[in-house]
Amino acid sequence: MKILRRDLMKASLSAGVGLSALGLKTPKASARSSSHASRPFDESTVRTLARNLSRKAFSAPSHELPAVLANMDFDQFSSITYDPEKTLWHSDKLAFDVEFFPRGYLYKPRVDMYEVIGGKATAIAYDPDSYHYADPSLKVSGDIGFSGLRIRYALNTPGVMEECAVFLGASYFRAFAKGQIYGLSARGFAKDTGSLKGEEFPFFRSFWLEKPQAGSDSLVVHALMDSPSLTGAFRFTIRPGETTLFDVQSTIFPRQDIANGGIAPLTGMFYFDANNHDHVDDWRPAAHDSEALQVWTGTKQQLYRPLNNPTDLQISGFSDNGPYGYGLMQRKRSFSDYEDIALHYEQRPSLWIEPVGNWGDGEVELVEIPSPSEVNDNIVSFWHPKQPLQAGKSYNFTYRMYWGWDTPWPTHLARVVATRVGAVVDHPEARLFVIDFNGEPFQSLPKDTNFHLIAEAKPGAIRNIVIERNPYIQGVRTTFELVPGDAKLSELQVQLATDQGPISETWLYRWTP
Repeated sequence: MKILRRDLMKASLSAGVGLSALGLKTPKASARSSSHASRPFDESTVRTLARNLSRKAFSAPSHELPAVLANMDFDQFSSITYDPEKTLWHSDKLAFDVEFFPRGYLYKPRVDMYEVIGGKATAIAYDPDSYHYADPSLKVSGDIGFSGLRIRYALNTPGVMEECAVFLGASYFRAFAKGQIYGLSARGFAKDTGSLKGEEFPFFRSFWLEKPQAGSDSLVVHALMDSPSLTGAFRFTIRPGETTLFDVQSTIFPRQDIANGGIAPLTGMFYFDANNHDHVDDWRPAAHDSEALQVWTGTKQQLYRPLNNPTDLQISGFSDNGPYGYGLMQRKRSFSDYEDIALHYEQRPSLWIEPVGNWGDGEVELVEIPSPSEVNDNIVSFWHPKQPLQAGKSYNFTYRMYWGWDTPWPTHLARVVATRVGAVVDHPEARLFVIDFNGEPFQSLPKDTNFHLIAEAKPGAIRNIVIERNPYIQGVRTTFELVPGDAKLSELQVQLATDQGPISETWLYRWTP
């Protein structure tokens, strides 16, 4: 896997410690720990470990490594590659196999790995001979251990194994669908994201990999999460395909009250697009992993919020009860939308979260962080429960993740194709907004349909609304001017309508100078 520098920088320097204190043996310095080291394992094992761990004081992990590994740079770390002949389950010819990342560079703490077969968990031991080294000095004997894992599957070509998902760094993980490449990431939990006191990064300290049955197209991975504020147990059922699915069962055990917690967090990069190109001097039309936050509320509203790279930190909340879903979406799918022959943003996945069960009152939170380049992940979104998570209790959150090209279900509403923002000639007090809509309604509406715009700005005023057919997208273009006055921030809301009522999703936007 070619790891982008931006993706490597995501990881917290907090990560796993061994499990000997919890009654599970860590690997010996051999190719695979012997069968006598196996321990019983069932669906309750990781929850029990997480619950017991939450009742103990947090113990910071050791980062000790031989100097040659601890001081590796990016190029050295990425030059250590796993031998495909030694992947977990390679000789079994299953639908999946697994490679393991070494420790070093940003990924110093040890993450313990276990294989689960027939209700028994056996530690997977580190073996330096499982890797190829461009620099032989990086090969270190002894029980160094792992920092993460990558999952392989014949996603695009039958019989050709390729990676389709990665767990590496803190509680970060990534995946993509058939025909795609890596883009945005997900996390196990977010705490104090965007706060002045600084963010805490919970980490996956251990993984259990259930050996799949022959012919199975799904893989079950369990993970134990830890941090100073909480522990957690996760069960991922992974199904790669045209859309790659993760069914996630999670239980959170707070060590302390958590007021600013984030469930099912998504993390990506938005550098610029046509809505803020005036802030960026770049030759390309756009550069981003995701272009918008999309929310389908519990009251069946469909919200579409284009992302921004602001000049100051921005935090937005979309209150809801029992949301149907939310996601960071990439709708622009043509090479000409980005013109980047190296990074191919048009092939990056959208990621949609579908809650299973009613998550109650809360809000979908969006954090937009200023970034001077596309190196930084500067967008975070998650579900923020209204009530704080209380110490000593447990909280279950079950959800399905869709890594793919769009939302998992079609909509009968018109959808936003593009958002463009620019100057108004001879009127420096105003900003021009251009929004294109297309979709199902325009396939049946008569040519003489009377369109109008339901639009508001708080604070500020909207003027000079124009709506016209756009034959190039088989839809409609609307333009209007925002006059913010003395306001330094204006919340805009727009919905396309006919005389019979609204026909589009609701476009939301936060304008700042």
